Amino acid sequence: MAVTDEKRLSAPDAVQNGPRHVAIIMDGNGRWAQRRGRPRLFGHHAGAKRVREVVEACPDLGVKYVTIFAFSTENWKRTQVEVAGLMSLFRRYITKEARALADEGVRVRFIGDRVRLDRKLVLLMDELEEMTSGNDRVHLTIALNYGSRDEVARATKRLAQDVAAGKLDPEKVDEETLPKYLDTCVLPDPDLVIRTSGEARISNFLLWQSAYAEYEFIETLWPDFTAAELARLVKDYGKRDRRFGAVKL
Repeated sequence: MAVTDEKRLSAPDAVQNGPRHVAIIMDGNGRWAQRRGRPRLFGHHAGAKRVREVVEACPDLGVKYVTIFAFSTENWKRTQVEVAGLMSLFRRYITKEARALADEGVRVRFIGDRVRLDRKLVLLMDELEEMTSGNDRVHLTIALNYGSRDEVARATKRLAQDVAAGKLDPEKVDEETLPKYLDTCVLPDPDLVIRTSGEARISNFLLWQSAYAEYEFIETLWPDFTAAELARLVKDYGKRDRRFGAVKL
């Protein structure tokens, strides 16, 4: 999983004022495959390979955290064939990439509700998280069976349970309290959210966490997304004037 010289040359040194955390809605796998006369799963396999290039590029760009949207709570509505194929792909990806991710210093986490996922996949997820728990070069978070509304609902339930148990004073609950119960509680909020494929919507992804994120909606289909395009977006982010509601005098 070593970064090639070409990739190093195409990516600038850590971008001044660049994003620390980039979140990506990886969209367009199915259309990419259909345009080539291939089944949708062919596109998903191509998209999975693209993840490696993106993760490899992050350290040189100064990106410490990258979160990718792999499978949403709404994706269960797809055909049984596609869902089964995706679950098989996730198992194979974890098995194939685990050692390379660990050796490259990547810390892997999964967010989302694991209850509906099959036991073998959950065990692989647990093993990969444990294997990479000591790494800190780049933090890769994979959103799997994730939906932001579902996440907030689960977090609120846990918060309510703590209130009922007397562990939390309801009068002290504020906007800093709920994030401690979210799946992303150990992560900084994303600075930049990228969605590929030309769709201009956020699809129930990191709704709370992205309150002040910058967004980029690009035409590129995910399997065609490159480290060079990521570098361009990161550089453009560094030029933005982020005021967080304030006014510069």
